Amino acid sequence: MNQMKTPGVYIVEKNAFPNAVVEVATAVPAFIGYTETADHGGLDLQGKPWRITSMDEFEACFGGPPEPRFRVKRVADPAADPRTAVDMAQPRPQVSEFVHNGHAYRLSREPGKAGNRYLMHAAMRHFFQNGGGPCYVVSVGLYGDAARAPDIEAGDDQRGLIGGLAPLRKEQEPTLLVVPDAVLLSSGDCTAVQAAVLKHCGGDMRNRFAILDVWGGDRGRDDPAGDCIERFRHGIGSNFLGFGAAYYPWMHTALMEAGDFRYWMLENVADLALLISEELQLDQAAADDKAAELHRRTLADMTRSGMDAVSQRMQLDKSLLAMSELYARIRDEALVQMNLMPPSAAMAGLYTMDDNTRGVWKAPASLSMAGVIAPAVPISTDEQEDLNVSADGKSINAIRSFMGEGVLVWGGRTLDGNSPDWRDINVRRTMIMIEESCRLAAKAFVFEANVQGTWAKLQAMMTDYLTSVWKRGGLAGAVPGDAFSVQVGLGQTMTPEDILEGILRITVRVAISRPAEFMEITFQQQMQKS
Repeated sequence: MNQMKTPGVYIVEKNAFPNAVVEVATAVPAFIGYTETADHGGLDLQGKPWRITSMDEFEACFGGPPEPRFRVKRVADPAADPRTAVDMAQPRPQVSEFVHNGHAYRLSREPGKAGNRYLMHAAMRHFFQNGGGPCYVVSVGLYGDAARAPDIEAGDDQRGLIGGLAPLRKEQEPTLLVVPDAVLLSSGDCTAVQAAVLKHCGGDMRNRFAILDVWGGDRGRDDPAGDCIERFRHGIGSNFLGFGAAYYPWMHTALMEAGDFRYWMLENVADLALLISEELQLDQAAADDKAAELHRRTLADMTRSGMDAVSQRMQLDKSLLAMSELYARIRDEALVQMNLMPPSAAMAGLYTMDDNTRGVWKAPASLSMAGVIAPAVPISTDEQEDLNVSADGKSINAIRSFMGEGVLVWGGRTLDGNSPDWRDINVRRTMIMIEESCRLAAKAFVFEANVQGTWAKLQAMMTDYLTSVWKRGGLAGAVPGDAFSVQVGLGQTMTPEDILEGILRITVRVAISRPAEFMEITFQQQMQKS
């Protein structure tokens, strides 16, 4: 206050309350992938983190889903015509075989085709369906761009999915990181992307958590191509494992409906016309030969003309469904492949929902997954043992189906399963929340005097905040003193040399709530008493 020189009444205001710690958001995912468009009112959004809050906003800025491409063929003898061996250096194809009217057919979906390389749109739908809220989207390219991981050893880290990490370093709000398109790369490229994501979360930022998928997680561990779990554990390395979690297996969902598949999604429409013509010749009675011939001519004419009129193509699609059971079966098999999804996006939605309803300190497990029909691979209790507890410590969280309960997330461990400190997802994420909240609050004192008054303010501010976390169940202890402690001061956390160097040290100890992962109930017989 200025020196009083003029007689009068002077008002002096004093703060009654100390500075407070404002808690940071805990479940704001950032998604990296390819989109149809990347534009907001003329602003190019490629390579720029953009905040959205709904699926409508996503589609307004980033467009709709890609158009998948399939190929169908009749297999004379499936035993003599085996599937092509899986090449780990290439994206993994989806193949399904079925029998119709005594004939074997194969429907394949090659990830290398333009419409098959992108999961971002479907992943966002699954995220919001499972309770997702505000999130960030980084479009690293448009449909048609090569979905690839750059050559990290060559220093090419600015393109592809890994290139989406750099712009996120400037964003403060995201706390989760999801890259759904990674599993559509080759096994080695997928591993490179996931290792870079872990480094971003635990090395570069240290305030984010990665949700990862297992490459090839739509197949069992006894698949001829190899054990996908062992491949994942070997490839992911050993760095920053406490900042990520992986989930297995993939899921059969209900995201896509019957109307989402049309005949022009088949690359070999001419072959489809031939197959349907043969089917009609076999199934139609002699009195209907003329009608069958008419259908064949119509289909052939439409195929040759390549008509672009949506209404005419839709009408033909309805006609095919009405007259051909084979086409209806092909559509059903295609929908199964289109609805096969890795779980990371749905898990990001469940993290968000659980944080909003229970708190980040609640383990994100025993949660029911919305929009999921069944896991792609059924897992028994015995089979989960190696997933949850492994000699190398790289725990994989199982997604299982339980009678009468639906599909549940049945695991809550990070990839650092052998670490007593960072084994549990909720412990790591709670610590991230506390650290970031205290760090941001303490920034206001960076240039304050390093004296007792400043120490007392910081200690009171952090004590009040940790008390509020304890009251909400985030910290374990009968009284606040059992749950946490905050120490700061000369002789406690600092030496005279520290103060001379301008260093203010604060030591915070917290007892974070941990899940009761293993419950044992003992039963014993006793003697009859009456």
